[in-house]
Amino acid sequence: MALRCLSQSSTTPSYLSKIWGLRMHGTKAAASVVEEHVSGAEREDEEYADVDWDKLGFSLVQTDYMFATRSCRDGNFEQGYLSRYGNIELNPAAGILNYGQGLIEGMKAYRGEDGRILLFRPELNAMRMKIGAERMCMHSPSVHQFIEGVKQTVLANRRWVPPPGKGSLYLRPLLFGTGASLGVAAASEYTFLVFGSPVQNYFKEGTAALNLYVEKVIPRAYLGGTGGVKAISNYGPVLEVMRRAKSRGFSDVLYLDAETGKNIEEVSAANIFLVKGNTIVTPATSGTILGGITRKSVIEIALDLGYKVEERRVPVEELKEAEEVFCTGTAAGVASVGSITYQNTRTEYKVGDGIVTQQLRSILVGIQTGSIQDTKNWVLQIA
Repeated sequence: MALRCLSQSSTTPSYLSKIWGLRMHGTKAAASVVEEHVSGAEREDEEYADVDWDKLGFSLVQTDYMFATRSCRDGNFEQGYLSRYGNIELNPAAGILNYGQGLIEGMKAYRGEDGRILLFRPELNAMRMKIGAERMCMHSPSVHQFIEGVKQTVLANRRWVPPPGKGSLYLRPLLFGTGASLGVAAASEYTFLVFGSPVQNYFKEGTAALNLYVEKVIPRAYLGGTGGVKAISNYGPVLEVMRRAKSRGFSDVLYLDAETGKNIEEVSAANIFLVKGNTIVTPATSGTILGGITRKSVIEIALDLGYKVEERRVPVEELKEAEEVFCTGTAAGVASVGSITYQNTRTEYKVGDGIVTQQLRSILVGIQTGSIQDTKNWVLQIA
């Protein structure tokens, strides 16, 4: 039995293949997923995949299975299925995005020292996708369906979860319109997919701190837009600005607000924090800034440790007053920023051991991997 999604459109932006990591080819106006009932006995039973975990990077690694489901006419989603990885084709002639109707999430599965497989606050990813779908007039899976899809994906790809301390299985839930529509009407059908790829720890011994460049021309998002949700269409200008910054030797871009161009907002795919003594400052999520799950968790940890946390507008000039700066996100975790360049002036910050950034990172990683007691019930054990 096949799950087949037919639609019509012009072209699918090439940057989506980078975000999704899925094959895109041909001219047939269709996107299809082959459904397979996969029993435990059919899944690979070795403990680990044949991977040199010490050389694991961030490139897409093809695992074994993906999870897929689609919405019914009443807006509810069908029971999902596991499909062999690669049994999906996204074609440029297929209108699968329906004028940008697509949402992504990012999350990780960790293997603890005791062999447990853990997810970090998956209900928050599910709720964020649901909120984003409501804002974009899309149908979305329930929180339970989202988490079950993620769990099935991880369990079917368990051998791809790296050994303790070697990395994590990065998971990419996707929700996009696949039904035929005219003009800018909402799609009549939506597809929910989950796939994963093992990645190394973002910060390993010897990894250089981030060096950011402040973008003065192109803002990250506008008021009234979809900056506060993980809409796929938000990442087109981001990728272009990042390309320019990296060609100049910077590791990422820090954006200013679209309204005044005077306040910092966020990095391309991460939130930003300034440390000033016992006070930690971060831009408030006012509709254009994504409410990151790592951001939320780090704020709670910092408050528990006795730091004062201020969520407010942060003028760009305040970057000169900070002792430390760090970014938070699913991919980066808690990443130190070594310098920020604004108007050809470079400001450097403390990095290394014995700093607030390192303290927050160690506690967060400890909770995520099960080496620190999870008193907040943030971690979901699935195996």
